[in-house]
Amino acid sequence: MKIRFWGVRGSIPTPGPNTVRYGGNTTCIEVRTESGALIILDAGTGIHPLACHLLDEMPLSAAIFISHTHWDHIQGLPFFLPLFVPGNHVAIHGPCDPISGQGIDQIMNVQMQYSFFPVREAELCADIDYLSLSPGETIYIADATITPVLLNHPVINYGYRIDSGGKSLFFTGDNEPHANIYKPEDANYSDFAALIDEKEAGIEAVLAGVDVMIADCAYTKSEYAVKPGWGHGSFASSIALAKHIKAKTLFCTHHEPTRSDDALEAVFTEALAANPPGDCIVQLAREGLEYEW
Repeated sequence: MKIRFWGVRGSIPTPGPNTVRYGGNTTCIEVRTESGALIILDAGTGIHPLACHLLDEMPLSAAIFISHTHWDHIQGLPFFLPLFVPGNHVAIHGPCDPISGQGIDQIMNVQMQYSFFPVREAELCADIDYLSLSPGETIYIADATITPVLLNHPVINYGYRIDSGGKSLFFTGDNEPHANIYKPEDANYSDFAALIDEKEAGIEAVLAGVDVMIADCAYTKSEYAVKPGWGHGSFASSIALAKHIKAKTLFCTHHEPTRSDDALEAVFTEALAANPPGDCIVQLAREGLEYEW
């Protein structure tokens, strides 16, 4: 299996001299299975340079998996050039909205209205399928098995486990560790703690033994302390999870947009010192980084 990062920033694109080493595009990861099948995780602004890279492969078949529908994970989708080319097939997978009942197809319906974009969805020339997924529903793409896992974010957010040829990958999208909303002295504290334990155990069971984990590490420990409920993880929480599930490699991503490359390296060094990863290899994700195992 092989991955390449095309976007690693969170919340908003951050181009400029202070982010040139790690990149300023928002989340997009290219995955290639042993058979060469193309799987794309999230469609932030990084999907546009990926699209330009794919022009030589057309006609192509691509499976896009959206973790959730916040802007920084979908805003590049209308600029995914293969959508405009006849003969291409693109399958877009993701969660449905439990409030509105709308499926993942709404991400194009909304973004490509004339109020927001000059080209209508009806003008796209590729063969496009939309598939709204349920947690735990197994999807098969060529030689890969993809399993969505419900994680913790202010909207429905799926992490995705990909298995292919005896190798495995897990991508969290945006994920905040579950926390008890009650105080220890409250009557509901114990019941809610048991619910959290059950939820975490279910997630860990799916992730267990994964080769590569790509995780939301937006915050330092001190930053997270003042931003609970914002829906993001920290270096500390992601390293702890990677160690617990015995992941071989952890890539830290969704870099805080206000953090320069120098500042990112500084907080990463501090996080590793405070949270020794043991046998897990921990790296900062950066645009252009390729990893094959």
